[in-house]
Amino acid sequence: MNQEQNIEQQLWAYIDGISSSEERTSIEKMLQSNLEWKNKYHELMEIHQLINVAELEHPSMRFTKNVMEDIAQYHIAPAAKNYINKKIIWGIAGFFFTLIGVFLIYAFSQVEWTSGTNSKYSIDLSRLSEVDYSKIFNNNFVNGFMMVNVLLGLVLLDRVLANKRKNFQKQV
Repeated sequence: MNQEQNIEQQLWAYIDGISSSEERTSIEKMLQSNLEWKNKYHELMEIHQLINVAELEHPSMRFTKNVMEDIAQYHIAPAAKNYINKKIIWGIAGFFFTLIGVFLIYAFSQVEWTSGTNSKYSIDLSRLSEVDYSKIFNNNFVNGFMMVNVLLGLVLLDRVLANKRKNFQKQV
């Protein structure tokens, strides 16, 4: 099969006239001496002649207009800007910001803000730079939930800033 494909490739290059002069002479020798090459050559020449004789079909002059008229019959969905209520989006954003705020208030309410006591959640106000946050956020569920909310808040902020940039570029 591979040898047959190789023969066919060499013969097509010969028929199309893109083979080198050395390849032409070797192919001509093979055509004179080898019956398989000769049969394949005649078969490919018939195909080549059929391709050259065949007329290419051209679309009608009104083809584009017909296609566009067919497409116009279908109901095209409006842009998302038209059917998404911005109040709902702002409500969802408000919910997440409120949730993040509640968790921050919860975290800070767990801290005993007096200095000098050795309670579990105490923070020495004179050493604020050395705060051990593992005492505050020690629940894995709370940490995971807060990370997800912070991530969603950042995604929302990115979308808001991208929309502002897009609106600014439209104005310019």
